[in-house]
Amino acid sequence: MVLLEPDVLEAAIPAIYGLESAGPLGWAIHVAHGIVLGLVFGFLVTRPSILGVSWTDVETDALSRTGVPSRVTGAGLVYGLAVWAVLPLLVLPVWATAVGGNTEQFPTTAAGSLLGHALLGVVLGAVFAATVDLRDRPIERRLER
Repeated sequence: MVLLEPDVLEAAIPAIYGLESAGPLGWAIHVAHGIVLGLVFGFLVTRPSILGVSWTDVETDALSRTGVPSRVTGAGLVYGLAVWAVLPLLVLPVWATAVGGNTEQFPTTAAGSLLGHALLGVVLGAVFAATVDLRDRPIERRLER
């Protein structure tokens, strides 16, 4: 985002909190958003019902060759796309309008925004799968075939 939309980081992101443009402040807020979203992903992916889906044997050739780490990485991609669909496209315009901001300064539907959120999800899922051992977690139930 620093390379594609530096103005959004420097001015628009602080503006949604009623703050003046302050250069690195927008970057810090955006990183804080990423940390919170990463914690939410970790919480969601470790729920017993979601783990049950991750551990379920499947009959399709492509998915049957994947393990839990690949599926968690895929879940990260889905999560990143969901974050892009919900936060910038739905929540941000409502929030900006409520605080009297200008929604035109946010390129929410830009391909760079979509790509950035997808990349966030893939990296988040891959790092989570590589660093967290999910084998000792309780599984609510596996899906039936």
